[in-house]
Amino acid sequence: MNRSSSTPGTPGTPGTQHRPLNLLDDHAHAWSPAEARSRFRSGVSGPTAGCAAGHTQANLVSVPADWAYDMLLFCQRNPKPCPVLDVTDAGSWTTVLAGDADLRTDLPRYRVWEHGELVEEPTDVVAHWHDDLVSFLIGCSFTFEWALTEAGVPMRHIEQGRNVSMYVTGRQCRPAGRLHGPMVVSMRPVPPEHLPVAIRETSLLPAVHGSPVYCGDPGALGIEDLGRPDFGDPVDTEPDDIPVFWACGVTPQAAVMASRPPFAITHAPGQMFVTDARDEQYRVG
Repeated sequence: MNRSSSTPGTPGTPGTQHRPLNLLDDHAHAWSPAEARSRFRSGVSGPTAGCAAGHTQANLVSVPADWAYDMLLFCQRNPKPCPVLDVTDAGSWTTVLAGDADLRTDLPRYRVWEHGELVEEPTDVVAHWHDDLVSFLIGCSFTFEWALTEAGVPMRHIEQGRNVSMYVTGRQCRPAGRLHGPMVVSMRPVPPEHLPVAIRETSLLPAVHGSPVYCGDPGALGIEDLGRPDFGDPVDTEPDDIPVFWACGVTPQAAVMASRPPFAITHAPGQMFVTDARDEQYRVG
């Protein structure tokens, strides 16, 4: 099943009106983080790749406090797909990553889960918020795209105005307490002459997934068809492009689906929290 958050017909608040995010028309790359969050708060939604260029983006997963230790342990045991940037106090909707932000309203689109089932995709979760929710902000591969672009690596999905392709793999994460599930990866087609620099540049950003987990035949990861991503959009490739796969922060959503906690809130895949942090803050070496 294609779970693309940009596909018509996905669950959402009945009657909700929202304005789609279009990077080319709205010049979203030039927005400040505060402007991006303000626009999302007002109803703009869509994939955030390239938005507020130079500022770190983050995945969101919020779980009840009695599941928070399991989630923290799951992230600690699986740092490649789940690199933690911040963890909130129970009930708090604020984060040190953006002092004026509200995690309930300032993402383009959310997902609400009950017992592992997706029940709604609203543009804010104020009505769904619980006083015991603990939120995890997890590094996002959109953050390292600035480094790849600066190094001359083409970003096909941004060029095509699409969400990045994401796939559930056959690789199981290391379980933690009640949480278990497969690793999710994002895929970017990379011309062979750019592959060494793509690996090098992303390896310098371990807090946002770091180097690829695999390059080449998708079948080795249990992916049957690149044209049918589990999340996001299919991306057109050039004949010589090599599929390159990075661990993805949608992995906790796969764990929610597999482990079925009573309640959870996450970001919609590709529609991230834009922080005030600068990308270079997470670069090592």
